Amino acid sequence: MENVVRASMKISDFQTKEVINVIDGKRLGHISDLELDLRQGIIEAIVIPVNTKFMGIFGGGADLVIPWKNIVKIGADVVLVKMDELREPKVQQQYETTVYIERDGRAERRS
Repeated sequence: MENVVRASMKISDFQTKEVINVIDGKRLGHISDLELDLRQGIIEAIVIPVNTKFMGIFGGGADLVIPWKNIVKIGADVVLVKMDELREPKVQQQYETTVYIERDGRAERRS
């Protein structure tokens, strides 16, 4: 049982890891958010904020969105990704169907 690899992780643990691009060795930052596909129940991408603001007040910030398929390795302290180019976050899609999310035994309706 000592060689068992954990297949689950809390998002709070995931957010403490630094993201590094293996292509150029650049430190990209820490994960702030995830893009989820609720229909399939999978993580589509990780989101890393880019701080282009001065003291948090001037200028606009952008996010790096790294597709899940580009994650090479999730280690104890870092997440290694392979990115030739980075993309901006997708615009929120509007679905015509209602999605039900079950939490703590109760269903919530999201339109």
